[in-house]
Amino acid sequence: MNEIKFYKVGDAYGNFSNFAPFPIFLGNESWPTVEHYFQASKFEDHLIKKKIRSLSSPMHAVKEGRSRKNVLRTDWENVKDDVMLKSLQAKFKQHPSLRKELLLTGNSNIIEHSCID
Repeated sequence: MNEIKFYKVGDAYGNFSNFAPFPIFLGNESWPTVEHYFQASKFEDHLIKKKIRSLSSPMHAVKEGRSRKNVLRTDWENVKDDVMLKSLQAKFKQHPSLRKELLLTGNSNIIEHSCID
């Protein structure tokens, strides 16, 4: 089976990255990237969520989301995969050009090629 690996936004298939600048609308709010939404979803505190949503880049959202000064929601380990699935479904449903790019991959295995995650 063919493998498609992506990581950096500017590289081939970089639009699949959670850092790619494709806003999503979820939870009655617009989010600059999937990464912003995912990081904010780690918390119940609405002020932290609002702060993350307003950050200027997905990397800033990651740094705030990983900060242990913020208290993680107690069920995060149980819900994080569902949060990611929901945000990716929104991204590809809300951006027809991305949906087309995804569908053109056919039956390929799509892999985020990261040594970190």
